[in-house]
Amino acid sequence: MNPVLISIGPLEIKWYSFLILLAVAIGITLFMKEGKRFKISSDFLFNLAFWVIVFGIIGARIYYVIFNWADYSNNLVSVLKIWNGGLAIHGGLIAGFITMFVYCYKYKVNVLKISDLAVVPVILGQAIGRWGNFFNSEAHGAVTSLSHLKELHIPEFIINGMEIGGLYYHPTFFYESLWCIIGFIILLIVRRIKYIKVGQLTCIYLMWYSFGRFFIESMRTDSLMLGGFKVAQIISIVLFVIALLVLMVLSRKGKFEDLYNSENQNIRF
Repeated sequence: MNPVLISIGPLEIKWYSFLILLAVAIGITLFMKEGKRFKISSDFLFNLAFWVIVFGIIGARIYYVIFNWADYSNNLVSVLKIWNGGLAIHGGLIAGFITMFVYCYKYKVNVLKISDLAVVPVILGQAIGRWGNFFNSEAHGAVTSLSHLKELHIPEFIINGMEIGGLYYHPTFFYESLWCIIGFIILLIVRRIKYIKVGQLTCIYLMWYSFGRFFIESMRTDSLMLGGFKVAQIISIVLFVIALLVLMVLSRKGKFEDLYNSENQNIRF
């Protein structure tokens, strides 16, 4: 696949960068719209989104570079070239949540309520962003056959894009994008449930994404490694267990306590 979307003289705009920006724009729009439903200050939400995105991208890059240090140690300038790919979503999620926690703590706002607002646009953004990997011919799985890909009813243009160096590969980026789109729809439905509690959307998001990522990661050939283990699988297990435990604790609250859809909810601590 051609990673360049537009080329004007020496200037190149790559699909990877364009899709990341598109995901960010759509994400902020959805985040602000849901916040407006609860009459949360648009200035607060926009400023929060700005810093979460900035530090999220930095965290995603640092995380990736750490586990691929041998590729960057002799050329530190290349660390800055994120338009060539190399953002690890788990690093972005960790850095983004830390930023959100600090920002919400500063203004004494319930971070779980805000994270509930954020996870729906986040998972959609992940679905969009994964297509940048397609155009960079990365984040794919093992070698397979053309006939097998056709048996999976994968769109023809994706199959064609998965022909790299004369071989066909599993489009794991597509599997994850599809998994995230399904998760997006599920979260849209769940957040309208009358008795869903603050924090439960965040837990469901973490469990859904982690479950799918664990199995999809097992198919990838370019995983970040820690010893003989895939880092993304380790993190997925940790996040799934934490989210499940928190979900169980939140479920023990009273039926009408801390409801996400409460019209009179106080988002302050």
